[in-house]
Amino acid sequence: MSAHGYETGRLNLPFVGIATFGKRPYIEDWSKINADVAVLGAPFDSGTQYRSGARFGPRAVREASTLFSFGHAGAYDHEDDATYLPADVRIVDLGDADIIHTDTDGSHRGIEVGVRAALKAGAIPVTIGGDHSINIPCINAFDDQGDIHVLQIDAHLDFVDERHGVRNGHGNPMRRAAEKHYVTGLTQLGIRNVSSTAKEGYDDGRKMGSDILSVRQCRALGPEKLVNRIPDRARVYVTIDIDAFCPSIAPGTGTPSHGGFLYYDVLEILQQVAKRHDVVGIDLVEVAPAYDPTESTAILAAQVLLNFLGFIFHEKSKA
Repeated sequence: MSAHGYETGRLNLPFVGIATFGKRPYIEDWSKINADVAVLGAPFDSGTQYRSGARFGPRAVREASTLFSFGHAGAYDHEDDATYLPADVRIVDLGDADIIHTDTDGSHRGIEVGVRAALKAGAIPVTIGGDHSINIPCINAFDDQGDIHVLQIDAHLDFVDERHGVRNGHGNPMRRAAEKHYVTGLTQLGIRNVSSTAKEGYDDGRKMGSDILSVRQCRALGPEKLVNRIPDRARVYVTIDIDAFCPSIAPGTGTPSHGGFLYYDVLEILQQVAKRHDVVGIDLVEVAPAYDPTESTAILAAQVLLNFLGFIFHEKSKA
């Protein structure tokens, strides 16, 4: 054996091997999940009203996540003096839900099956879209999990009830969530500009328990006051649309909207959520990699997810 020391194990650089999320183990049999976090791809984008392409989001985010495959040592953050995602945080990749082209209901059922499997195993489901309609089956899967509060970080309100008979597209998920008896309220952050929802949607949202703030309103309040608006001790499901971010840093999305969040705007909100609440599920949607040849949108998505998971389990370790 050479002096480079292959006998000590593989170096396993980010560009080597199969691109699972964070280079974590792939679990093909969903009845055998033994993990703290189960990542599911939901490569469905037939709910889009403008540019498609988010069906390739899960592959792109997984590929980008290999850049942050920390291995057993975790990731030390000198600002927080904390090591995030050490080896005792068990993350697995479930692969993708089966998608049936042009069949929204069938594709959504497949996604729901994956999220239910994660929940049954006691893992936090992290679903990577796909368009924002994939949130609908994710929330459906929580019907036997007790009350939840939905935190949405997004440019668009997504509160359309029905448009030309469509009730489960990417403009509808927050309306569908608000209708659930176990969703006790919504906090909708980053909503701005000419949106996908008319004024009556905003009126309905507020009547149904939504707290709606723009990027500028969020910045004026700051992350701590923002998160204080979420009811105390709420069990929070977090849905992140990548178009919540300014397209200057996240151009790879189907419906970009200028004036969005920058990285630390969102990261500091998520850190406060992890400190104050029990995060029970996450989805991140609308990464459409074809519109960003630099791959920075997918890298941003992977970085946000891994950091958020790091915050969640760091708080759990202190409990």
